Amino acid sequence: MSKILGISAFYHDSAATILVDGKIIAAAQEERFTRKKHDSDYPFHAIEFVLKYSNLKFKDLDQIVFFEKPFLKFERLLETYVAFAPRGFNQFIKAIPVWLKEKLFQKKMLMDLFKQHDSSFNDEKKLFFSEHHLSHAASAFFPSPFEKAIVLTADGVGEWATTTVAIGEKNNLEIKKEIHFPHSLGLLYSAFTYYTGFKVNSGEYKLMGLAPYGQPNYVEKIKNNLIDIKTDGSFKLNQDYFNYSTGLTMTNSKFDKLFGEKPRNSSKDKITRFHMDIASSIQKVTEEVMLKLTKSLRDEYKIENLCLAGGVALNCVANGKILENKIFNNIWVQPAAGDAGGSLGAALAFWYLEKNNERSISASDDMKGSYLGPKYSDEEIKKILNEIGAKFEILDEETILNKTVNDLANGKAIGWFQGRMEFGPRALGARSILGDPRSENMQKNLNLKVKFRESFRPFAPSVLREDLSEWFNINVDSPYMLMVSDVNKNKIIEMNDEQKKLFGIDKLNIRRSEIPAVTHVDYSARIQTVHEETNPKYFKLLKKFKIKTNCPVLVNTSFNVRGEPIVNTPQDAYNCFMGTELDTLVLGNCYLEKNNQNKNLKKDYSKEFDLD
Repeated sequence: MSKILGISAFYHDSAATILVDGKIIAAAQEERFTRKKHDSDYPFHAIEFVLKYSNLKFKDLDQIVFFEKPFLKFERLLETYVAFAPRGFNQFIKAIPVWLKEKLFQKKMLMDLFKQHDSSFNDEKKLFFSEHHLSHAASAFFPSPFEKAIVLTADGVGEWATTTVAIGEKNNLEIKKEIHFPHSLGLLYSAFTYYTGFKVNSGEYKLMGLAPYGQPNYVEKIKNNLIDIKTDGSFKLNQDYFNYSTGLTMTNSKFDKLFGEKPRNSSKDKITRFHMDIASSIQKVTEEVMLKLTKSLRDEYKIENLCLAGGVALNCVANGKILENKIFNNIWVQPAAGDAGGSLGAALAFWYLEKNNERSISASDDMKGSYLGPKYSDEEIKKILNEIGAKFEILDEETILNKTVNDLANGKAIGWFQGRMEFGPRALGARSILGDPRSENMQKNLNLKVKFRESFRPFAPSVLREDLSEWFNINVDSPYMLMVSDVNKNKIIEMNDEQKKLFGIDKLNIRRSEIPAVTHVDYSARIQTVHEETNPKYFKLLKKFKIKTNCPVLVNTSFNVRGEPIVNTPQDAYNCFMGTELDTLVLGNCYLEKNNQNKNLKKDYSKEFDLD
């Protein structure tokens, strides 16, 4: 029996994954345990979890694979500072000691850290290093349902690569092309994330959500000054406008002058029409690059399947455009597409590429719905709730599903905690907040009273796979909430002339469809298809909601508040429940109503986390 531990760490979204004989057994992000969003530290708790879940000790591991090569990263740092000298000399002087201590000698540092799990561990021969984008590519191809596929990875930067093209076939994966730092689609998008006042490596999805409120008035300015896009989708960035290579900010004064404003200060500057237009513009440019890249790759390699990974693959709007344009027959996106998924990819790369093991291909995929994290039995949940002093009922599954459906139909916001926690950034019906999508006020109420976040942020619909094409203009599986499509025209409520004159956030108050809580202002939706095979309880809940309301759709957003990682434990769930205006909490088969709880357990939860 072969046991491989994959690790990603030290940049953002640290995580750990266990493979046993090539099968994905467990995976989790460190942030869920430490409650520190995007935690970049060594994933001690995640490693401890995946070992425990797999019934393994650290000494039982055959290989430990880190998701990138620190020496290559150090090489990039040195060459970058030489190329841009004397710019950024002060930052260089500050960075070098850290790199010498922590990065250059990362092998020794990791071996020391491993002793936290087993003080006697000293077998360096078990430690291996993958390459960053190879890890991304492996995470996308090997779990996919394809025997052969083009694999496109795009993010900020790995060691040198920012974008790679690989061909995967059976148990082989070979990188064919690369775009290198400082030319990066991910860093371009992050530069605009920074410019519009959102947090880099965290707020990119906010920029994507803001885009439909604006007009793409700055597309040509971006293309004429910042990025040179070739006909095949390859590109170069004009470094005169950016500061990320050598400085502490993403953009510079020349960038500000180009667009006519300084970066938005999130603590005091409101989001204006300008920021909406900027968001719309960079989103359009990103879509253009991805469309040109994928079209040229399909033309060149004549392969009908596409796999995507890397942070840019989380841009579900761009993914939806690739699907809409029918460039490929089939598309599969790794649900943990960012750095967390690198832990999975590193382990898979070793299993297939180093050990040359045969690959069996599943009809759907090998991710188990991405339900790869911790789970809690009803007995464990009861024990924790009793220790807290919570008031709850223990109900059989049929009763709890019926009560939850009634609550949803009556407009209540539900905390839903079931089974194994999701791996990746999306809540998929295991650690979710649920609501009735037919409600005109649900989006606003959830954003302001539960999530404590910006009112413009859209929510995703969970929909029964069998009913997908009746409600949305799409008919392919989207189990990981990584595809955007339009609501079907027969479900849309067209705006009148006066409503069409409204701008931006004002459009939120207009009922845009039969399911307004999950219909964005451009009539799009970020779709999760729900399948009985991977989440039977959530599937049953949707079925019952459909029977009661004739609507097979629910609002599904992550169970957390803004700035907080998704809840992991029953304690986390109860804290969030009591600190927000959630009405009901369903933990396994334990049912809790807010009105029955001890008011002394309530607190101002919005101040528990640093709002991002």
